[in-house]
Amino acid sequence: MEARQVVVVVGGAVAGSEAAAMAADRGALVIVIEQNTRPYGKIEDGLPRWHAALRRKEYGRIDANLDHRDILFVPKTRLGEEVTLDELTQEHGVGTVILANGAWRDRHLGLPALDRFAGAGLIYQNALVRWFNHHLDPTWTGPCYALRDGAIVIGGGLASLDVAKILSLELYARALAARGIVVDTVEMEHSGIDKVLEEHGLTPEELGVRGCTLFYRRSAEEMPLATDADPSPERQARLAKTRVKILEKVMRRYFVGFEPNAVAAGVLVEDERLAGLVFRRTRTEDGRVVEIPGSEFEVRTEQVVSSIGSLPEPLPGVPMQRDVYAFRDWDTGELDAERGIFGLGNVLTGRGNIKESRQSARDVVRQLAERRHAETLEIDSASEEAHEAARREAQAVLDHALAHPPMAGAQVESLLAWVHKRWQEVGYDGNYAAWMDAHRPWDWDIAEG
Repeated sequence: MEARQVVVVVGGAVAGSEAAAMAADRGALVIVIEQNTRPYGKIEDGLPRWHAALRRKEYGRIDANLDHRDILFVPKTRLGEEVTLDELTQEHGVGTVILANGAWRDRHLGLPALDRFAGAGLIYQNALVRWFNHHLDPTWTGPCYALRDGAIVIGGGLASLDVAKILSLELYARALAARGIVVDTVEMEHSGIDKVLEEHGLTPEELGVRGCTLFYRRSAEEMPLATDADPSPERQARLAKTRVKILEKVMRRYFVGFEPNAVAAGVLVEDERLAGLVFRRTRTEDGRVVEIPGSEFEVRTEQVVSSIGSLPEPLPGVPMQRDVYAFRDWDTGELDAERGIFGLGNVLTGRGNIKESRQSARDVVRQLAERRHAETLEIDSASEEAHEAARREAQAVLDHALAHPPMAGAQVESLLAWVHKRWQEVGYDGNYAAWMDAHRPWDWDIAEG
């Protein structure tokens, strides 16, 4: 077998699929290692299912990228378990590995006393959204959550608004069902809970629903609901008004409460059960959040949902700096140039998130959700912009990653032998289109319609 440039991409969603397609177009053989059956990542599991048309559009773009003769898709394979970085780079001699495996680990809330209630009184954002997107699937085997009225959501970004909406939609759907009124949560999201109740001549008080409340450590004007890399003072003022408008719309249409300038400082426990949280008031000084001593107050609740951001999962062989990957260069995504390991997309989190002037693939879901909340979303243009951002970042990574000699023919043959062995183990025959036709998301027909 002849020598050839080979690129291994870990993760096949927006960032990974764009990098894979670009590398293949530049003549490389690309191996895409995907931990799930499908490569859709947070488009499927992090973007709530009421974004049906947008999700379907993104599925199609990812499929088009990966259905390429020089891309070998390897599903149901987790880096660090079925294969390690050392095996790829040392045993098989792969010269370029691009980590595009996303950020699936929720940031810790910072209240160790609350950890004991994980999965019951405490739910984290990623698990909740994934449950919401899949729990109606008859084949769903993941965790199930009994959502509590009066729940607290801690956060402040667009994902937090979606989490609050999920809670409200599920609570009101349950209350309406108790009265014999069956309403689909996705349809209710599109109409607004307020309109649905109006149609049936009901009020939240009559249904007995208290709803959830979002607690944020800053003011409504400071919420990261609409962003700009380097706004002028005039633009900053307009952004503040836009943020308030987005929040007020969610509060009005979905009966979500909001408590600004409050940070969780303690846990209330009664009879070994979560009974509530202690909050402390805050103020902003020179852009920093400052807690106000002696301002504590209690909020009773049986359930807390943490929505304060996501981090990449630790991987064997990938150096860490506190909670994020220890990138040597945040612009190129370089982790270890000697071993040819680079990062792309949502794995560039932490310090990388501060550099908002650099439009990148890691902003995809945030950008799409932002425009959806602001009611400015045009699916075709938003999808194209998201993938163009991913291509720009992938281009920068590939320029550095492919600047090395090709793999020897024997090494390429060894790697392909591993790929075919793994295909056999997971029941994949190498036909991407056929595999995807047989493993579509459960709501594929709903999204199509």
